[in-house]
Amino acid sequence: MPEIAAAPPTPPIPLAALLAREELGLRQIAGPMEAGAAVHWVHTSEMADPYPYLLGGELLLSAGVLLKDPDMYVSRIVQAGAAALGFGVAPVYDTVPQALIEACDRHGLPLLEVPPKTTFTAVARAVWRLMAEARHRELRRVTQAQQGLAAAAARPDPVPAVLHQLASRLGGQAVLLAPDGMELSSSGRAPSPDAGAALGRLARVVKPLPGTPRDDPGQAVPVPASASDAIPGAQLAAYALGGHQGLVLGLATPVREAGDHTVAGVAVVLLSLLTAPHQGADSSGRSAALVRLLLGAGPAEAAALLGAERWTVVHARGGSGTPFAASALGAALGSALVDPADDGTVRILLPADREVTPQPGWVLGVSAPVLPEELAAADTQAARAVHRAAATRTDLVRHRGTSLAALLAPEEAAAHARLRLAPIADSPVLLDTLRNWLSLHGSWDRTAAAMEVHRNTVRQRIARCATLLDEDLDDADVRMELWFALRSL
Repeated sequence: MPEIAAAPPTPPIPLAALLAREELGLRQIAGPMEAGAAVHWVHTSEMADPYPYLLGGELLLSAGVLLKDPDMYVSRIVQAGAAALGFGVAPVYDTVPQALIEACDRHGLPLLEVPPKTTFTAVARAVWRLMAEARHRELRRVTQAQQGLAAAAARPDPVPAVLHQLASRLGGQAVLLAPDGMELSSSGRAPSPDAGAALGRLARVVKPLPGTPRDDPGQAVPVPASASDAIPGAQLAAYALGGHQGLVLGLATPVREAGDHTVAGVAVVLLSLLTAPHQGADSSGRSAALVRLLLGAGPAEAAALLGAERWTVVHARGGSGTPFAASALGAALGSALVDPADDGTVRILLPADREVTPQPGWVLGVSAPVLPEELAAADTQAARAVHRAAATRTDLVRHRGTSLAALLAPEEAAAHARLRLAPIADSPVLLDTLRNWLSLHGSWDRTAAAMEVHRNTVRQRIARCATLLDEDLDDADVRMELWFALRSL
């Protein structure tokens, strides 16, 4: 797992916030007046050249004890990256030297006048207090973002939910990208028209840290900060997710706050876990079962490797349409045996002792528990059940067996069905239409919805069945006999 800071770094404070403290009486008398200067810490020095002792971002406080050459002095401060200069009036100077004011204007360094009544210690204490308040706000923001991301990861379709939460918290766009830069899922609005293309380019170059296994979920790799300079108005970052898929999380935000990296790190871990293939002891069993099936073994032999004697087949429709919706549904139902079909239907194989419950955003059809050699029949049961669920606008429909079937031996029932349905046996379309129509009590509209055809098509097919079978399909006894035959076929 990646090392994620327990707390974000302390954010700098705007110089304007310090100037707003009336008890200090600070006044800016030179340098750029526009907002934007930020103070990271305070340093007091009376050196003639303080450059070697500055780290950058300081508010440098001085009374000008060794001030000899104001222009050289200011230029060195600017080279060191100091945020501003605070000049104390008294005891050395009664007023701020005009040459110092002109030098600060010339080099673009904010110059603050510190009145005699205000000690440098008071200024430093005010800066630390403002930084503590800013840190508290940032900690609260990061904590709330972490809680929101964790809640999003527990939703039925977690990957889009996590991206949406991340984009909302950072005020920009969050994109899940393939290794070639293709967008898989995204949320939020990009701060720049070119941000999407730039993130795609970053996805193709971001790499794991040296020596880090690719299956370490959550390995975050930030793109160098200089990459953000290429897109005006947008701060870009890309993080390689753990696992073997090579996915990348891309972020495009208008600004970058101190805690954004911490928030992004949490999202990286969650997305790595949500998108990584299931690993564990049962993986070898599933792989062995697949190999045996490909090599000609029967379903019963392969199913024995999966650890269950009886199985349930679930068909599902719905979801968000993202590549991860099917696996998220499988995880919610407690199975990694998931097959997302090209037509949008998701098929899931579950041990029979697992309870199937309705899932938000999905319509489910559930088969009866079956032995491995009956899985094909269970697949048909689940397909019919999900058709019925869609037609009746029900979240979940279970296949229900008929007690009448138990009165006859299966081979006798099948023989009767073949004889009864012989006139339409060569037309799977007519058989399927008749089955759906009877299961939905002769409703034209619901049958049309279940089969995704026009109601007039259903009418024509049922009329054709009545003609070929030479039966009155309005007769309840006829319907009962045909339904029994269809169930036994």
